[in-house]
Amino acid sequence: MNKIAVAILCGGRSSEHEISCISAGGILGALDRDRYEPILIGITRTAGRWVLLPLDTELRIIDGVLPSVPEDAPEINTDIQGFSVKGRALAIDLIFPILHGPYGEDGTIQGFCEMANIPYVGSGVLASALAMDKSFSKAIFSSAGLNVAEGLVINVDQWQRNRTGCESLISVLNYPLFVKPARGGSSRGTTKVKSFEALASAIEEAHRFDEKAMVEQAVVGREIECAVLEVDGQPKASQPGEVIIDSRFEFYDFEAKYLDGATMTQIPADIPADKKSEIQREAELAFRSLGCEGLARVDFFYGPDGTITINEINTMPGFTPTSAYPRLMQASGISYAMVIDQLMKSALTRRN
Repeated sequence: MNKIAVAILCGGRSSEHEISCISAGGILGALDRDRYEPILIGITRTAGRWVLLPLDTELRIIDGVLPSVPEDAPEINTDIQGFSVKGRALAIDLIFPILHGPYGEDGTIQGFCEMANIPYVGSGVLASALAMDKSFSKAIFSSAGLNVAEGLVINVDQWQRNRTGCESLISVLNYPLFVKPARGGSSRGTTKVKSFEALASAIEEAHRFDEKAMVEQAVVGREIECAVLEVDGQPKASQPGEVIIDSRFEFYDFEAKYLDGATMTQIPADIPADKKSEIQREAELAFRSLGCEGLARVDFFYGPDGTITINEINTMPGFTPTSAYPRLMQASGISYAMVIDQLMKSALTRRN
């Protein structure tokens, strides 16, 4: 049987470059080499060059240092007619774009794959773009009947032209607030704001990552995550898990997620059975409402009164063997390798 050539695409120009590399390392280690022939492709952070990487490239945290795509690796010539390195064609049957954040999870790579007519893992152009831009996905979730946090969007030009007016709009919300980039990820650029005095710097920090900053009412509740995997064209939700954050951290920020080992995910979440079922139904509804494909992780808040509020959906969540998504699926009876295989199957049967 001929092996399926899978291009694992990692890195990219987003702030989540390193996390993408770690996820790629996890996939490489679990890929069934009897069925799939991996090709490791990196996208450099600065120039966005596509480069060919050896399969033994170190893609893990070593002594606290996060991995990245080397700038001096052999460049790949890419266009919709095919890929090549130094005049040698790269035969690719399938692309696994394990790219997080802008330029990868936002519909851009998906559009390239569509034009090149190469099957790819994950959601399509529109669903990826909608999920990345939380200001749009929130509106769709709300129209589907899901509960969302109260808030508004502040554009950078709006802020620069009429800061007082923006502050007046925000004044209807009660502190604490969360300020975050509308199209960011891994909580980079996100600030918990406890008073008016800290508001301006938080908005400007969010604007460093995105021209659109979201200002939201903080939701009191436990953080619950639910993985969704597409099987035979239907979304299947995992057991929900609860993110337990070390008390040293104000919220689930970048350092708490990746660098400090300061969080754990309790699977299954210690909540009533009917609420678990409700979260699973809402995760599948969120997946369908955006038109997602392949996989997603849906994040919720579970309030003291049992209220469930959707926070966001990630169409390409962190994918190391110890990331939340694979662990949630594992607790639901689907191993890391099985998830990867199912994603490949779904991708190969999709129509671009």
